[in-house]
Amino acid sequence: QVHVSESGGGVVQAGGSLRLSCLVSGGTFSNYIMAWFRQAPGKERDLLGGMFASDGDETYEEAVQGRFTMFRNNAKNTLYLHMNNLKPEDTAVYYCAARPRGTNHYEYWGQGTHVTVSS
Repeated sequence: QVHVSESGGGVVQAGGSLRLSCLVSGGTFSNYIMAWFRQAPGKERDLLGGMFASDGDETYEEAVQGRFTMFRNNAKNTLYLHMNNLKPEDTAVYYCAARPRGTNHYEYWGQGTHVTVSS
């Protein structure tokens, strides 16, 4: 069974940086398309960015474009999210998700990691 686990969340001051990690186990990591989602308090879960195949193929929503970057390490079965210039509105639970290549459904999800950006 494929298992997804996020880590790296915490409390950071506005303007600071964090790196989130998403470890995928139980499957062949390179066979999965990965994505980061986030859910702010009282709001719906939002697609933050997706990685089609590898570094360079990822896309980002406008709110984080230029500030957040994803890096995929297939050898470590890990997807990273580098978050720079964090803003209070970035406060959310961040989720990592995976879907098999050739599908459009993110089937495997982590439990989320909390990110709080303080002023």
